[in-house]
Amino acid sequence: MAPRISMDGWSFARDGYGAGIPVGQWYPRPFFTRFRQATRHQRHFRSIMETPQHGHEPVLLRQVLQLTDPQPGDIVLDCTVGRGGHAAAIAQRIKPHGLLLCVDVDPTNLEYAKARLAGLEVRCRFFQANFAELDEILSAAAIKSVDVILADLGVSTNQLFSEKYGLSFSIDGPLDMRLDPRISQNAADLLGSLPEKELADLIYALSEERYSRRIARAVVEARRQEPITRTKQLADIVHSVTGPVRHGRIDAATRTFQALRIAVNGELDHLKTLLQTLPKVISRGGRAALISFHSGEDRLVKQAMREWRYDGKCEILTGKPVTADEPELMNNPRSRSAKLRVARFGRTDT
Repeated sequence: MAPRISMDGWSFARDGYGAGIPVGQWYPRPFFTRFRQATRHQRHFRSIMETPQHGHEPVLLRQVLQLTDPQPGDIVLDCTVGRGGHAAAIAQRIKPHGLLLCVDVDPTNLEYAKARLAGLEVRCRFFQANFAELDEILSAAAIKSVDVILADLGVSTNQLFSEKYGLSFSIDGPLDMRLDPRISQNAADLLGSLPEKELADLIYALSEERYSRRIARAVVEARRQEPITRTKQLADIVHSVTGPVRHGRIDAATRTFQALRIAVNGELDHLKTLLQTLPKVISRGGRAALISFHSGEDRLVKQAMREWRYDGKCEILTGKPVTADEPELMNNPRSRSAKLRVARFGRTDT
């Protein structure tokens, strides 16, 4: 912040107060308040549009490390290794004798993580699989239990801004949305086959979109004219129903895209399977951390942890979900929806 002189509700710009303010003029103090707010908004916009160095910035990294507290020699399972952000930091904690099991459904991200982690002084094994296949993964690794389990349930930034995935309406591309290439049905297939009522119910159940029935009706009418195969087509259909309305700071089409992505990838069903299997494969004193990004995910995680605690299996280390602090929100606005919940299983002193 550049120096300025204040007097009787006015401020004098002594050295320009940053870019764009002429030096040597008096301004009402509210002007400087508005200027600071505008500057924050510009930083926020730039950070949204800029792609991080590795294609994705790991969310709540400091809090994950603090609450899971990986120790040298631990066996850690990263259920969604993505671009390797969390895994790289965890590897520094468990080296040199620890083992890092890296899992992801996306072979592109898995290969990137493999290259990124190659130089670290820790053993790593990589599995292209869904975390719902946890039993098979551990069997292939010849591991019976793990000390830390991390599942970041969000989509990587590189996936969001790559047209090949078809996850974003900001870039026109094929309406695919499959993160796992083993999945046969893509989003275009789903939109072209679901009856209107089922489509409306799906959009509402997976995103709480209040215009779900009107959107489903518009989709059915549009697909009678031509197949809906591009992200821009779907975004235009949604906007024809909602107009320029935004849900807070997000585009009105975001929720419909979210619902379709969840449905195509079976995300909630896979999460339920993970939550059922997790207590069986985590060691005594082990820590489980799950990062959710929408209410449906967080609800399942919260309910599972409460059931584990009721059954005497764990203690919950996060009374309320941990969210991003102001510095992280400024640096990585996509972290605004992230919620971290952590549980510790069994006793740590035996």
